[in-house]
Amino acid sequence: MSRRCPVTKKGVQSGNNVSHSNIKSRRRFLPNLQVNSLMSDKLGSTVRLRLSAHGLRTIEHRGGLDAFLLGTPASELSPDLRRIRRRLEKLQEAG
Repeated sequence: MSRRCPVTKKGVQSGNNVSHSNIKSRRRFLPNLQVNSLMSDKLGSTVRLRLSAHGLRTIEHRGGLDAFLLGTPASELSPDLRRIRRRLEKLQEAG
């Protein structure tokens, strides 16, 4: 499982630990990823995603999971999110 948010594309960054004597050693800055269960109104089920806190706020700001997926171009979505988007589009075409 990668340490990357599928919504914001935030990933691991690197930097230095700097000691009191100014000795530098490499360190990693990890994104704030959380496993979330988001409710899809149109699918009628929950979707588990590993999102950053900022990614979760982005989805809520754009009106929920369904509105976010349908309002974002497919080229900007991760493969997992594209799969969910395709399921939503099939439901729209059918009903």
